[in-house]
Amino acid sequence: MPPATRASAPGWRDPRLWVGVAIVAASVLVGTRVLAAADDTVAVWVLAEDAGVGEVLAPDDLVAERVRFADEAALGRYLAVDEALPDGLRLLRGIGAGELLPRAALGDADLGDTFEVSLPVAPLLVPPSVTAGSVVDVYLSDRSASDQRRADGPALSEVRVVDAPPPEEAFAVGGDRQVVLAVAPEAVADFYAALDALGDPVVTVVRRS
Repeated sequence: MPPATRASAPGWRDPRLWVGVAIVAASVLVGTRVLAAADDTVAVWVLAEDAGVGEVLAPDDLVAERVRFADEAALGRYLAVDEALPDGLRLLRGIGAGELLPRAALGDADLGDTFEVSLPVAPLLVPPSVTAGSVVDVYLSDRSASDQRRADGPALSEVRVVDAPPPEEAFAVGGDRQVVLAVAPEAVADFYAALDALGDPVVTVVRRS
């Protein structure tokens, strides 16, 4: 009978050893990437309860929630938990419970009491960049007058936009874009008086910031 042979442990030159090492290394790398992707979230502030226009938010009104954003630009539109929460800011538009807190929905708390004025504006007479939080001037002109030049100054100056749905999402009656403004009480009557004095008024919105 031929002598029995004893199996020996593979040496470091054995290619099977290196194949096994490569498989283990690849598994560790893939696992690390999967875990990193699973934790690719950022903690942002979310409204704990419904809040309306003009309400000043307190820390108790907010809760932290982890969200994954597509890119840095999307994250920049919201308030992250790891940054200081500004004091004394009020909502420029209503936000429902569970919704993320966007920067554009916050304004100065010292705006005081204002009235919401809704204006229908032709899409070409309001910049697409006008959104909630923008500061705008409003000009009036009369389409029926022989001289259609604008007045010397704006009918409303440096007013803040409370809401302005994008043109592709919401239009007022007649195809106009709705723009809701926060106007001081003493300016509301003068504005509507100027508007009523025009035979065929044309409203133009100019964005300041």
